[in-house]
Amino acid sequence: MLVLVRAALPPRLATAVMSAGIEQGRLTIGVAGAAWASRLRYLTESVRKRVGTSLGIAILSVRVRVVPPVPPA
Repeated sequence: MLVLVRAALPPRLATAVMSAGIEQGRLTIGVAGAAWASRLRYLTESVRKRVGTSLGIAILSVRVRVVPPVPPA
């Protein structure tokens, strides 16, 4: 899922995406900060369509959340 969401975004924004998942028709995308979340909200419709088409399912809504960055392993 994460790979599909990142592929649907410009490269700089894609690197800020930390998580993605679908539950009950809602795509939830976790990003590393509020500024990235704001930028992503402008692209939610195109992401919804691209990811939904790739998976062959209907995504009814997109939720953008700010999540803590994952520390390097």
